[in-house]
Amino acid sequence: MAKGTKRGSPGAEAEKSPLSNVELSDEDAKKLQQIQRDLARAELVLERQAQATLRPVYEKRREITKTIPNFWPVALMNHSLVAYHAQHNADQTALSYLEDIWVEKDPKEHRCFTIEFHFKENQFFNDKVLKKEYKYVPPPAAENEKADENGITESMLDFSWDRDVKISTIKVDWKDAEKALTKVYPRESGEDEDDIADPGSFFNFFEKEADPSEVGVVIANEVFPEAIEYFLGNVEGDDDITDSEEEEDEEDEAEIDLEKPRTKKRKV
Repeated sequence: MAKGTKRGSPGAEAEKSPLSNVELSDEDAKKLQQIQRDLARAELVLERQAQATLRPVYEKRREITKTIPNFWPVALMNHSLVAYHAQHNADQTALSYLEDIWVEKDPKEHRCFTIEFHFKENQFFNDKVLKKEYKYVPPPAAENEKADENGITESMLDFSWDRDVKISTIKVDWKDAEKALTKVYPRESGEDEDDIADPGSFFNFFEKEADPSEVGVVIANEVFPEAIEYFLGNVEGDDDITDSEEEEDEEDEAEIDLEKPRTKKRKV
C-alpha cells in the first residue's frame, strides 16, 4: 500500500448513506409548496404592519435630523457602495446640500418604493427635490385577482423584481448644462450592460433608469432604516471596496435576491 493512503473499511464502496436517496411524493411536495406560500403571505402581512408602525417614528426622526448639519450626507457616505458612487469631490459637495431623505413605500407592494432627496439652494442644480421611483407594475395575471383580508394577492406571492418593477428617471435641472456632473462624470458600462466599469457622478443614479449596483435598494432597505447608525458610523461589516477583484469574489460567493430585504450588514 502506498505511503499516506488510507485503507477503507471492507465494503465501503458499496455502502450508501441513508440520506442519499430521499424521495418526495407529489403529495408532500404540494404540501411543502403550500406552506411556503403561507409563510410568504405571513411575512408580507408582518412587513406591512411593521411599515405602519415605523412610519410615525421615521417622521419624528425626520424632524430631528433636519436640525443636524450634514446628517444625511454623512449617513450616505458611511455606506461603502454609496461612497463608491459618490467618489468625486464635486458629488460630495453637491450632496453637502442634502437636508433630507424620505422613502415612501408603495402601500400595495411594500417591496417597491420612491426615494426623495431634498436639497437646499445650491450652485449645481435648481431642483429642490430629486426622486427615484421603483414602481410596482402588476403582472397581467393580477388583473382579475381578489385580495385577501390583508390586501395580499396571489401575484404578490410570486413577486419578481425584474418583471414587476419599473424604475423611473428624472432629468436634473442643472444650472450650467456644460458643467452638469453627469456630463463631466458619465457612467461607463462594462462588458456586460448590467455591469458598471465606472459609476461616474452619483447623480447618474437619478438620470439613468438602470440601477445595476442596486444603489436605490441599498438606500431604501439599509441606509434609510438605520440612518442614525450609519451617521454615527456604528454599522459593522460594511467595508470599503478595495478593488474590482474583491468585489467579484464576493459576488461569486453569494447571489443577492432583490425580492427579499437586504441585510443591513451586507458586505459590498
